[in-house]
Amino acid sequence: MSTKIFVNLPVKDLDKSIAFFTDLGYSINEQFTDEKAASVVISDDIYVMLLVESFFQSFTSRDVVDATKGTEAIMCLGLDSRDQVDELADRALAAGGQPANDPMDEGFMYGRSFHDLDGHLWEVMYMDPTAVQ
Repeated sequence: MSTKIFVNLPVKDLDKSIAFFTDLGYSINEQFTDEKAASVVISDDIYVMLLVESFFQSFTSRDVVDATKGTEAIMCLGLDSRDQVDELADRALAAGGQPANDPMDEGFMYGRSFHDLDGHLWEVMYMDPTAVQ
């Protein structure tokens, strides 16, 4: 059985966040999208639910973290090549994302990072599969 992951993120402006993620090349599942939430399809098993902050707050009794001031989580996507890492990170920056950490190059592993429009920290990385064996 394949395990799916649904990452839920609070967003300030749903339309701008949808535009950001579609600019990265991801699609929106309209079946699970309305004025309060949007389902971003990252892959067959990974989805990001963008939830308007007030709607996100209804799922927790704790304060919602302001991701522009603190980091609660780091979303990391594994890609198939160094070129794909650079392409996605460059697209994120062109779409309004902000640079996060310096690029990481360990030879067998390469990664870059960025903050999305709401400050959530994303990493994109490639690891040479032959180095893992």
